[in-house]
Amino acid sequence: MTRPLSPLTRRELLRRGAVLGLSQPVLSGLGGLGLSLAAMGPAAAANTSGYKALVCLFLMGGNDAYNTVLATDSASWAAYNAAREGGLEGIALAAPGTPAGTGSLHARLGGVLPISPLNAQGRTLAVHPVLGGVRDLFASQRLAIVSNVGPLVGPITKAAFVAGTAARPPKLFSHNDQQSVWQSFSGEGSTKGWGGQMADRILSANGRSMFTSVSLTGDAVWLSGQSARAYQMTAEGAIHVGGSDGLVYGSATVRQKMMALMGAARDNSILQREHAAVSARSMEAEAVLSAALPGAGAGPWGTGGLAPGQADPMLMYRDPETGAMTPNPVAQQLQAVARMVAARSTLGMARQVFFVGIGGWDTHDTQQPRHARLLAQLNHALRYFDTTTQAMGVDDYVTTFTASDFGRTFAGNGDGCDHGWGGHHFVMGGAVRGGDVYGKLPVYGTADGSGGFTSDDQLRGGALLPTTSVEAYAATLGRWFGLTDSELLAVLPGLSRWNVSQRNLGFLTA
Repeated sequence: MTRPLSPLTRRELLRRGAVLGLSQPVLSGLGGLGLSLAAMGPAAAANTSGYKALVCLFLMGGNDAYNTVLATDSASWAAYNAAREGGLEGIALAAPGTPAGTGSLHARLGGVLPISPLNAQGRTLAVHPVLGGVRDLFASQRLAIVSNVGPLVGPITKAAFVAGTAARPPKLFSHNDQQSVWQSFSGEGSTKGWGGQMADRILSANGRSMFTSVSLTGDAVWLSGQSARAYQMTAEGAIHVGGSDGLVYGSATVRQKMMALMGAARDNSILQREHAAVSARSMEAEAVLSAALPGAGAGPWGTGGLAPGQADPMLMYRDPETGAMTPNPVAQQLQAVARMVAARSTLGMARQVFFVGIGGWDTHDTQQPRHARLLAQLNHALRYFDTTTQAMGVDDYVTTFTASDFGRTFAGNGDGCDHGWGGHHFVMGGAVRGGDVYGKLPVYGTADGSGGFTSDDQLRGGALLPTTSVEAYAATLGRWFGLTDSELLAVLPGLSRWNVSQRNLGFLTA
């Protein structure tokens, strides 16, 4: 027999609401929503001392990992050129040491940039020619590469996959589903992600937990937990009622009256009261954040003294095709993250998770200019953010990592490549054990004449069969964030399918 829930007293409602960062006026009008929120019991991780932040940089559309991090030993390079239609008119890049030439963009960019991992696994490696900043961060041991990561139900072999006897993640190769699987381990429609569920464990450590999970790019299931909910903001700051000047129809009075209407219920129905409470909470959050957030030019994250509307040169990258200096939307989002981190003490934050999104990575065609442009944005943004966090003195406490729907096929389709599975990712920050590759580097095979490839690491079209699970990637990040082993298993139940030695990839300090 199910026991009824004990009613919450007003004092208990206010106590639990304070954990969620809600003021007494807002709580007084919460009604049914207030009871739902109050029922969420606070949870604390084993270690929430100091401050730490995870920044997920999601490459939406599926990044071509084969042209991001490349094996350049002779056997690998021969297989790469054969699959990618070498000669620089397809999607193959130029060999290391090739001088910049004329013709296609890849010819004009010159050769791929060699890198020297601490453990090269018997291979020689390089990165895309526009990733000079990434190469330098790797060399200075501030950035690590995690090889061939992807969603996995458990250990898997190519033979079992081909035979159909191995369990596999749902709806492979589907954009929406694989974005959701990466973020939540379930297909499209999932409501809880592993970033948000990690945030659940540390909510009570934050003075205003409404700013625990922060999105710079709209809704993202990765940020949502049982209690944690994403707070959405723009690269400019808090979303507010009215225009950029803080007015509605040019009037502060109209804005004030509109806000009063939004925060008032039209009748005493539950729906009206809850809608009014949510609106009031949103407006309160905007007021709190706007007061706490330092200006875009007020710190090392921006250039001071700019004229209104003038683009900040710190947030501009060089377009590899045109050579023009262009505003970088990724750096703009990361500037907002830096400003939020700068406000951590004012807001009473001990732990935060941020989601930054970059669209356009679905390079079925015109890959040469599109992929180069996106990687140039990523390269500039990572270098900008590392420089900024170091100048702020917080680089040891902020870890940035990439994620994407999936990798892409080894085989080109003329001027692009198609949906794959596993892919390589970057992790950056002062706590990163950089300058190395974590996880097994894939072997490049040759076409078998039936659409497949001879390597045990490659499926049809040369799509990578992942050898590192997203759970292991997430667990390594979560352990640094402060979660205990038991908490990690609760957030990442699929972790139990892997040996203990496979649950910590080792790319972060304790």
